[in-house]
Amino acid sequence: RYVGKDYSSAQEQMEDDMKAYYSQNSSVLLAQSLSVGQLVAVHAEEDAWLRARIISLEDDKIKVSYVDHGFSEFVESNSVYKLQQQFTLLPFQAAKCKLAGLEAFCDDPVLVKTVESQTCYKILAVEILERSDIPLLVLYDTSGEDDININATSLKALYDKSLQLHLQVDALYTNVRVTSVFSDGSLYCQVPSKGLARLSEVLQKLEDYFDYKQTSEFNVTLPFCGKICLFLSKGKWARVEIRIIHTRRALDVQFMDTGTVSTVKVSELKEIPPQFLREVIAIPPQAIKCCLEDLPPNTGMWTPDAVLWLRDTVMTCPEFSMKVVKHDGSKGIAHVYLFAPENIPDVDHSVNQQIKNADLWKHQKDVFLSATPSGSSFTKVTSDAVSALQLTSGKLEKSVSGSAREPSSAEPDSDMPPPLPLSKAGELMDVYVSLACHPGHFIIQPWNELHHLESLMEEMILYYSSAEGKPVTIEKNKLYAAKIGNQWYRVVVKGILRNGFLSVYELDYGKHEFVNVDKVQPLTSAFRKLPFQAVTAQLAGVKSQQWSEEASIVFRNLVEKKPLVAQIQAVNESANPWDRKIVTLLVDTSLPDTDIWINDFVSQSLVELSKDD
Repeated sequence: RYVGKDYSSAQEQMEDDMKAYYSQNSSVLLAQSLSVGQLVAVHAEEDAWLRARIISLEDDKIKVSYVDHGFSEFVESNSVYKLQQQFTLLPFQAAKCKLAGLEAFCDDPVLVKTVESQTCYKILAVEILERSDIPLLVLYDTSGEDDININATSLKALYDKSLQLHLQVDALYTNVRVTSVFSDGSLYCQVPSKGLARLSEVLQKLEDYFDYKQTSEFNVTLPFCGKICLFLSKGKWARVEIRIIHTRRALDVQFMDTGTVSTVKVSELKEIPPQFLREVIAIPPQAIKCCLEDLPPNTGMWTPDAVLWLRDTVMTCPEFSMKVVKHDGSKGIAHVYLFAPENIPDVDHSVNQQIKNADLWKHQKDVFLSATPSGSSFTKVTSDAVSALQLTSGKLEKSVSGSAREPSSAEPDSDMPPPLPLSKAGELMDVYVSLACHPGHFIIQPWNELHHLESLMEEMILYYSSAEGKPVTIEKNKLYAAKIGNQWYRVVVKGILRNGFLSVYELDYGKHEFVNVDKVQPLTSAFRKLPFQAVTAQLAGVKSQQWSEEASIVFRNLVEKKPLVAQIQAVNESANPWDRKIVTLLVDTSLPDTDIWINDFVSQSLVELSKDD
């Protein structure tokens, strides 16, 4: 059931009204003739009055389904009353739904019990994937610090418990393989086990099956977070779980059995063939998340050199010994010591002790850290010259070699996209207002080009998530690609700040952002063809003034994130396309009978809220 004023609150009010009404008129409103499918009012337990539909009639027993609560029960005939017209106006509040990814296991009693324990009598968030008579959805429990994907969590009930690896504290495990390393120093390991052997068998069966079967018939058509799929990696099939959906074409997955995170195309994912589904799902993830015990205290975030050293040490060695000293079940992480094969399993000879003793906990001048799509590989760049960006004493210093410089007379980037075509003065143009500060400053995008921008953003995600990170020479007023949040944007650097941060301007969206230099890559020529989509604008037809906060908020609510029609009055060109500015009228044509000229509304309604210069 939906929670809200027009849903659960309206239902509660209706049931209170039913109770008051039938308590006064029950003697004359008993239902006389009943039929299957009939809507009735039922006097239920705890003196509640509920709407119901008759499912079956058996002697004096009547089976009803409560249309606002979703459950059924047998009731006595003297509890069933005629449903009055005023109580039929509210739509039925209980909606039957399907949980995505669990359809094949709907008759499994263990799964059903798990779903029930995690969902019943809780307020949850819902993502509707398909709207139909029985909608397909994903449920999220948002009551805790982290959101819990109910669909994905429920699948864990199907794990074969005999294949689960329970790490024992103080136990020593041999032939351990480190499969990925992350920038916070955490790593994933595979430990030889019954589950790992079973996984190898099942994946081999899948490989044999796909050898003579067209994989295109197993393309994923409806991706969602928590969905488990197959992905062909280095010629071998692997299990992956969808973690983040960027666009219709690009998403992030985590390899369930190595821990690696990667951005892939939706078209590269395959459904698990139905005959293999249960045995693929039954194998618990074989990647164990670990952290190295007994590292220097108070180091804060791992430095690039420390992460690079750890990666170079553990990813190039085929196997290790591992001693578990603690297992944090709440966080799902094991605290371990790692030992190279040639070293005895003594703490003094552990990888932990080696990295603790190494001088790796201060930022070095010649290190660039750039994550590859797995989130676990890093590139170290050294140079005889002083590096472009130096992290020393916690602040950013300008390079002696001039690789990161702020020219006094900034030269624009030579390889610029063509200028964005604009309509002629007086002509109408469909636009989208992506950002609005006040009538004197807002950002428009050409409506008819938005699909090209969406395609560009998808291609940038796929390209930069799969490309090897490169060292970047940072210059002011030059073009780059920057990862902001989970997306890659075309940006121009506006300033080089302290502590490794840059001030950048999003050339397609008109926003100013701060970004770490680690998140910046060269903007390749393939992404310089589409004209920059953000155009700075000023509203025509209103007096230029110092806009008050109240006026700015009203204007923002009128235009931001809305498709409108622009009538450009003037274009102020500039050497840099991001400094180009237009003066334009805006028209809201969304109403069926009238057009709203925003400048008229501003003039009439906002001027009194603003103070003149």
